Amino acid sequence: MATQYGNQSTGRYHGTPKAAGASDNVLSIIAIVLGAIGLLFLPIVFGLGGLILAVVAKFARHERLSTIALIVGAVGLIGGMILGAIVAG
Repeated sequence: MATQYGNQSTGRYHGTPKAAGASDNVLSIIAIVLGAIGLLFLPIVFGLGGLILAVVAKFARHERLSTIALIVGAVGLIGGMILGAIVAG
């Protein structure tokens, strides 16, 4: 919108609205990846990190994929420790 003094902006932002998609689920996607890595490598580090990120994504940011991230993080943590005990024993 232009003012009567020329082509100066009135200070209103007329950008495009934010499209819903992968950018809304960043923490959940990172948590899913960390949980999957935690299943095979260092489950206490990667699985727990994925689980913490999933909890933050679920309760603080209300992301859509956070429930899946919680499940993958828990499986990565617990399953990785069980798999490590089987391989070590």
